[in-house]
Amino acid sequence: MKTITRYLLICFTFFSLTAQEREKPPKSGAPKNFTLPKKEVVQLDNGLTLVMVPYGSIPKATIRFSIKTGNINEQEDQIWLGDLLAEMMKEGSTTKNAKQVADEMAGMGGNLNIAFGLHTASISSSVLYEFAPDAIKLMADLLKNPKFPIDELDRLKADMKRDLSVRLSRPRSQAVRDFYSQLYPNHPYGRLFPSDAMIDSYTIEDIRQFYNDQFGGLRTTVYVVGNFNGDAVREAVEKVLSDWREGKPSDFSIAKPVVSNGVKIIDRPGAPQSTIYYGLPVVGPEHEDFIALDVMNSILGGSFTSRITTNIREDKGYTYSPFSNLDTKYKSGIWYEAADVTTEHTGASLEEIQKEIRKLQDETPTQEEMDGIINYESGIYVLQNSTPNGIIGQMVFLDTHDLDDSFLTDKVDNMHAITPEKVQEMTRKYIRPENMTLIVVGDREKIERQIPKPIKQPLKQ
Repeated sequence: MKTITRYLLICFTFFSLTAQEREKPPKSGAPKNFTLPKKEVVQLDNGLTLVMVPYGSIPKATIRFSIKTGNINEQEDQIWLGDLLAEMMKEGSTTKNAKQVADEMAGMGGNLNIAFGLHTASISSSVLYEFAPDAIKLMADLLKNPKFPIDELDRLKADMKRDLSVRLSRPRSQAVRDFYSQLYPNHPYGRLFPSDAMIDSYTIEDIRQFYNDQFGGLRTTVYVVGNFNGDAVREAVEKVLSDWREGKPSDFSIAKPVVSNGVKIIDRPGAPQSTIYYGLPVVGPEHEDFIALDVMNSILGGSFTSRITTNIREDKGYTYSPFSNLDTKYKSGIWYEAADVTTEHTGASLEEIQKEIRKLQDETPTQEEMDGIINYESGIYVLQNSTPNGIIGQMVFLDTHDLDDSFLTDKVDNMHAITPEKVQEMTRKYIRPENMTLIVVGDREKIERQIPKPIKQPLKQ
């Protein structure tokens, strides 16, 4: 009876409110900055760094060995060689095979992950807190003594070629491949996919040479975040990693992206939709304009309530999942809008994207729109970084881009300091349709005539 009475009271209260009162969203709370937990940093003589961050109440420790190397360090004839190296490392060390490693990690309450990315390679796990030193010893064994078993090489290369075939059958992968190859024609950033012949050419010697060139103490940071015994963790790291070779310092080549207003159509006869990638070079996270540019991106196309999304998804129904992205590279950056749009609305979608860009160039956003976007983005930012993995990810980001801790700790305040006039300035300064590269994957016969003439300048095929 009490439940029914409470329900009726709530209904009465709701329907007695005016429509205007019901539509008012609740006032948001005061913005909170991301607080980087206190960390202890230990530097070994071979250049390896240990970073320990006690955090949270869950009795687990998250551990990541982060090596400052990635696809950015691959040569023109080495695309995905680092990825193949990572797959080979999963096969175990010279002392333990893959099953033994998996069984031992399971006994510690975790599992092992090995990955190779654009700027970093990593070995990571999350284990019960008392096993953190044992996990570090096992992970260090894999890092220092990878077996690289030759009898697994052909199988792993075959798996890689199947993965490549599947990826390149997708229109988005085709668009991304050609988009970045046009913007970064002479840099690893522009070389996303190898050929089958390139994969076939890789040998155990190539993998070992790449490992010897790219791995060592100088490039490695061990992050431990969560609950753990700090003295035991430090002792374990010093015991198993202090004798590892220094290796070479990290070496990321700075890319010089190309600015053009060209178009490339990748023909996909009969395609019911077109995949669009449309963007240009901007600045990297080290630049003073980056935070303002990030806010501008959220307003223009980078959030679910952004202008481009509202226009071509909600109002026009041309697409289901458009988005814009501020893609951070080392000392470089790219802004782009991506969307899968219905074939017959390819040209109209591009026109609406350009219209929203020019509108933000011509008119400052309202303070209400600014507050809504910034509150949402800053809240998501803090929430995403409230886990051990999130904290490690941010520290890796700082290390990759040579940034100070203040980039993280001051970000929310810096976002809220951005004015509507600054957003307009960023749009005018950086988001210029006349300098944008356009890649469209779709039915050429149906879409070629739809491409707006002001940007129609063929790119190299």
